[in-house]
Amino acid sequence: MTWRERLRAMRIDLTPLQDSRDFRLLFSAGTVFYLGGMVSYVAIPFLIYRLTDSNFAVGAVALVELVPLVVFGLYGGALADHVDRRRLLIGTGVAQAVLTAVLAVNAMQDRPSVALIFVVAAFLQSASALQRPSREAVMPRTVRHDQITAGNALTSLGMQAGVLVGPAIGGVLIAYVGLSWCFVIDVCALVVATVLYAAMRPYPHTEETTPPSLQGIAEGMRYAVGRRDLLGTYLVDIAAMLLAIPVVLFPALVEDIFERPELLGMLYSAETVGAVLATALSGWTSRVHHHGRAIVTAAAVYGGFIALAGIAPNIWLCAVALAGAGASDMVSAVFRGTVWNQTIPEHLRGRLAGIEMLSYSLGPLGGQVRAGLVADLWSVRGSITSGGLACVGGVLLTAAWLRDFWSYDARTDPYAVAERELRAARGERPQPERPQPERPQPERPQPEV
Repeated sequence: MTWRERLRAMRIDLTPLQDSRDFRLLFSAGTVFYLGGMVSYVAIPFLIYRLTDSNFAVGAVALVELVPLVVFGLYGGALADHVDRRRLLIGTGVAQAVLTAVLAVNAMQDRPSVALIFVVAAFLQSASALQRPSREAVMPRTVRHDQITAGNALTSLGMQAGVLVGPAIGGVLIAYVGLSWCFVIDVCALVVATVLYAAMRPYPHTEETTPPSLQGIAEGMRYAVGRRDLLGTYLVDIAAMLLAIPVVLFPALVEDIFERPELLGMLYSAETVGAVLATALSGWTSRVHHHGRAIVTAAAVYGGFIALAGIAPNIWLCAVALAGAGASDMVSAVFRGTVWNQTIPEHLRGRLAGIEMLSYSLGPLGGQVRAGLVADLWSVRGSITSGGLACVGGVLLTAAWLRDFWSYDARTDPYAVAERELRAARGERPQPERPQPERPQPERPQPEV
């Protein structure tokens, strides 16, 4: 195989975008959603740090978001297994737009209220936690089963594109226009995303639904904990984010360490640059079957790059290390999403999406508190480097404990096989935009749907 053929084999698979109108809508909505969200994501910690001059205060936003995340994440997952997921996407999108508008008005004041920022952050987290399980659960319905890995990679690419551009826009707005405009941009993005959700076709549940209740939530949690492959995806990501995520320290890095506040947006975008590059070359991911090993390796490499970022002598090398971390985290995310979407039954997908959301949200929230506290008690560099090294150790210990997760093989895993066979029996396909002509099929086994 020539190097050109190898490069073509690595290119991202665009088939889901070509085949499914609803996947295109979902992809576009997610991209716009994250674009606007990351503009305000830069603004909130910068505003709090400027008003309080405290790293812990910046990290403490995670504390007020913790309870809404847990409560409404689990309840949102249960709702997603009972109500129309598209309507839930629309309603929560409207709520987020209204709450972000409140942040915009507050930022326009001569002395913005820190307390109001914390209160609105809690409500925003509640709306987001209600929405996210439905968004995660509906994605596999828009593509064929054999396209789920490619769909995950494309979804990650759209998210990372928004995450890449958003901080840069936020940094420019903060420096030259005004911080309140960050929230105005986010409101506009939320409105556009909600309209795109409304344009999708309905996705009625294919099986008898379970009304949201504590019993239903407990059923989903028992299922998640009882499967060691799923448990591995949760614990590895929690360990990596809880121990290593450095984002809360970016304002202190640019203000106090590197003394380049105008480059704040670059630090926020650095991980995303690496993630975008890794996603653009993600064609190889569809040919990997040992997803557990891929997740563990990528998470450990992530911790190593974070440790390097903490000791980088200048902001440029720090950004390069963060880009490597972002690429590694993206690879881990693609394979985690593949395990989830290829093995979880439809009637549990919403509740499991809620649990998944907790797994990849609780780690970063707790990690923000940890990073800010260690930085105030020790140093900013010490907090970042020690966190990265602890991540490597924590991920490897988790893999050693969950050996079933390390040996996971999508070709033989009974849950993956059962879900493939079920979808093939149902003949599920994304709804075409227009009748498609019959195409001659090659003499080989057909992909499962």
